[in-house]
Order: sequence, then C-alpha cells, then structure tokens
Amino acid sequence: MKILKRILGICETRPPQDSGCWRMENDRILLDLNRARELKNPGGAIRLEGGELPERILIVHGADGRFHALKNRCTHMGRRIDPMPKGDALQCCSVSKSTFTVGGDLKNGPAKGALTEFPVKREGDTLEISFK
Repeated sequence: MKILKRILGICETRPPQDSGCWRMENDRILLDLNRARELKNPGGAIRLEGGELPERILIVHGADGRFHALKNRCTHMGRRIDPMPKGDALQCCSVSKSTFTVGGDLKNGPAKGALTEFPVKREGDTLEISFK
C-alpha cells in the first residue's frame, strides 16, 4: 500500500482536525496551537491548503523544538512533503523521495533546490506565519 501511495504521490500529513485553528489575516496565517493538537509534540505536522492561502503550507513542529512553515511543494515534481518519523527531516511523498531538513534545505534526491520556508513567529500559543 505504501508503494502505491508513493507512485500516486499521496502524502501522509493531514489537514488539522480542527479546521478553525487557523485564519488568514492580511499576508499572514494566525494559528492557535491550543486548537492544533497535531503540533503539540516534536514531529507533529499539519498541511494547510485552499481558501485564501496563496500557497499550500506544511507546518512542522521540528525535533529542534521550533515550528517551521514551508511551501508544501517539492522542487522536483511539485508533490507534497511529509515529515520523517523523528521530526528531524522532510521527504517528498513521491517515489523519488527527495529529502530536506526541517528548514527546507535539500539533503538528497532529485529535487532542484531547497523548499521555500516562511518566517514563523510564536507569541504565547499563537503562531504567525508571514508571506512577506
């Protein structure tokens, strides 16, 4: 089943269970960590797509303890990205399996470069992700 998912480019990371945990405000996402339970522990991740978003976004609680927001589009074939089990790297969901650091730098694989990382600022239980 896993190889079929890779062939089809189906990612493992899901949208947040609580779709109201985030909102767009001007050129930024405001995300309530109390409502985004998937991000509670390092290695957790959610994907945000559609609506007013200018890009598909992957938000990861990295093994480094920081939150990272990246354009959820591999620079090889445009497939989505998933965090690896330990939360210390990211991998394309396709069979090519390009691998990136949680900050988006290319580690290996056929990808053409790094992922775009967006600035993340944490204030209390709110993440602010800026597109500018």
